[in-house]
Amino acid sequence: MMKGTTILAIRHNGKVVVAGDGQVTHDIIVMKHTARKVRRLHDGKVIVGFAGATADAFTLFEKFEQKLDLHKGNLLRAAVELAKDWRTDKILRYLEACMIAVSGEHFLMISGNGDVVESDDNVMAIGSGGPYALAAARALVRYVPTMDAGEMAVASMRLASEICIYTNSNITLEEMEFAPAEKTTRQKVKRKARVE
Repeated sequence: MMKGTTILAIRHNGKVVVAGDGQVTHDIIVMKHTARKVRRLHDGKVIVGFAGATADAFTLFEKFEQKLDLHKGNLLRAAVELAKDWRTDKILRYLEACMIAVSGEHFLMISGNGDVVESDDNVMAIGSGGPYALAAARALVRYVPTMDAGEMAVASMRLASEICIYTNSNITLEEMEFAPAEKTTRQKVKRKARVE
């Protein structure tokens, strides 16, 4: 499990948000309270949050930006290519971090193990406080669906900060609006039909 952070992403009611805490921990010492672990890439069309070693994350941000440029902003393709390099490159494979990357179209977790995972329920979290933020966010999406996605993210992150010693309540939030794709709606309808 990644120590030192909580990153949470929620896609809800026409918005996608990524939130991260600001704590940087070294061993048993809090080194910084106001780190910015959530960034926009590719002219603001992709939001990325990282958990793990700071220097490693900056290296990955740079590599990921290059992949996005190379693949003309195709988030899924760029993520798969980054995961391949991350797993096989002699230097990159030692980087200790995990990322969440979202756009209006895709919602992904990327790791150095070669994982590129898309969320089933449009809620995803990583880092040591990730399970707490994830549980809180899922409960809010399910039981308070009228709540704004940004408010959900902040409330969930605050709850995580009360439980996880590696997470603080200094929250960075990036959000963007999106128009749900028509095929995504059709896929959801098909899934519902199978369940019923």
